[in-house]
Amino acid sequence: MQTYDCVIIGAGAAGLMCAATAGKRGRRVVVLEHANKVGKKILMSGGGRCNFTNYDVSADNYLSTNPHFCKSALARFTPYDFLELVNRHQLAWHEKTAGQLFCDHKSRDILDILLSECAAAGVEIYTHCPVQNIAGGAAGEGFTLATGRGSISCQSLVVATGGLSIPTLGATGFGYQVAQQFGLKLNERSAALVPFTFTGKLLPLAQSLAGVAVPVTLSCGSQTFKEALLFTHRGISGPAVLQISNYWYPGQEVRVDFLPDRNIRSECEYWRGAGEKAQLGNLLARLLPRRFVTAWLTFHGLEAVLEKTPAHVDKHSLEQLAECLHQWRCLPAGTEGYRTAEVTRGGVATEEVSSKTFVAHKVPGLYFIGEVLDVTGWLGGFNFQWAWASGYCAGEVI
Repeated sequence: MQTYDCVIIGAGAAGLMCAATAGKRGRRVVVLEHANKVGKKILMSGGGRCNFTNYDVSADNYLSTNPHFCKSALARFTPYDFLELVNRHQLAWHEKTAGQLFCDHKSRDILDILLSECAAAGVEIYTHCPVQNIAGGAAGEGFTLATGRGSISCQSLVVATGGLSIPTLGATGFGYQVAQQFGLKLNERSAALVPFTFTGKLLPLAQSLAGVAVPVTLSCGSQTFKEALLFTHRGISGPAVLQISNYWYPGQEVRVDFLPDRNIRSECEYWRGAGEKAQLGNLLARLLPRRFVTAWLTFHGLEAVLEKTPAHVDKHSLEQLAECLHQWRCLPAGTEGYRTAEVTRGGVATEEVSSKTFVAHKVPGLYFIGEVLDVTGWLGGFNFQWAWASGYCAGEVI
């Protein structure tokens, strides 16, 4: 039987950060990954350039049944702490919209940093190594794991298996099974940061506009995001949709303003006052993609308005135009599910775990970090920062 101080199940962002941190403290650490490669979600993230953190991280960027749970870890390992690591390895990076930090070259650079840190700390990493069984967990006795590499024993066991999103990359519910085995509560899980799907009349409309992107404000309940919406062959996607999906539940409608920085009533008044002779369809095409303008107004029975000049648009038509552009409401049929979701909402209940050490209150030596917990970040590097922070904090104590 192989014996280690710490076994970490899952070689993703949180697991590798935890392993490197613990290894630097002189702990003998092994990381077990059931898939054939480590860090698969890191490699595909950010369009292959990995949005590895965000300058503006706060607890407000996360969803959890306990909104305060993430505060401690985020305060103890900040985006600037991860930047220090990135800069030490001389990785080239740049800032994009709203504080989002990306690799200049490829996501592999972030994974290479983590693997380099693990190697320097003497961490062993096994791929193709599923865990079949976990025994032990009583006070002070440690754990024994039956794995694809034989039996392994340890004093500290860290579950960093992620959620259910993107099963083609190897995502499973194993971490939730471990939590259940040891009597920990699970909160309901669902796909998040995920596109919406349409049915009925909305589906052919979306299909006719597939590939068209429009800057919008999109709302659900009291939450609003101002980013781009993208029409797809299944419904709608884009950053605004992914963001709001974190807050959406089946049966809720979403509200869209396709001209968030303008007022179409005021625009028409201005065009009238200026004696504008162009047809309204052409004028609107200055503000929105022409393909969208034509399909959108036709769908809402306003095709006749497209050919009128501003002076000939009656008040009733203008109100209809304002409603479909500024206050459009739709009821998504659902989401594309875990197949394309970037993260999983819900997971191991935060009341079961210490917010400082991430140890399970009921099971000394058992830790849960990263996405497997009921902490879900916004799009924009926030989920990676949660992985770094939770992994680091657990790594400091295991």
